[in-house]
Amino acid sequence: MYDFIQKFHSGWAYLALLVLVVAVVNSLIGMFSKKEFFSKDRKIALFALIAIHIQFLVGIILYFVSPNGLNMIKAVGMGGLTTESRLLALEHPLINVIAIVLITIGWSKHKKLMTSESKFKTFSIFYGLGLLLILSRIPWKIWL
Repeated sequence: MYDFIQKFHSGWAYLALLVLVVAVVNSLIGMFSKKEFFSKDRKIALFALIAIHIQFLVGIILYFVSPNGLNMIKAVGMGGLTTESRLLALEHPLINVIAIVLITIGWSKHKKLMTSESKFKTFSIFYGLGLLLILSRIPWKIWL
């Protein structure tokens, strides 16, 4: 079961990141070109939100069944974590939770806004910050 969840988490990450990048680029283009916010733009942001939340749910499951997650902290304690194990057991999950919270806040805030410019700006900021945080804590050596 662990192998399937780990491979799904790694594979789904490609799709989730792609959709999130598309949402950020779309919102930046909309913001800088001062175009109108259409349902297509909302759907792109919604797909990114859904893809990232699915990735989060699978990641939470993986955190509890993986030898590199909570089990690593239990086995060696916080002080015994190496740089690589600290990334997997602590930094990657914590930073990604913060990123997902930012993305979710961006989605929630856009619903209250009335102008296209403010909607695009909100998505650009919150989804963009979420994307940067996610990219900063991907275990690149293991993932690629």
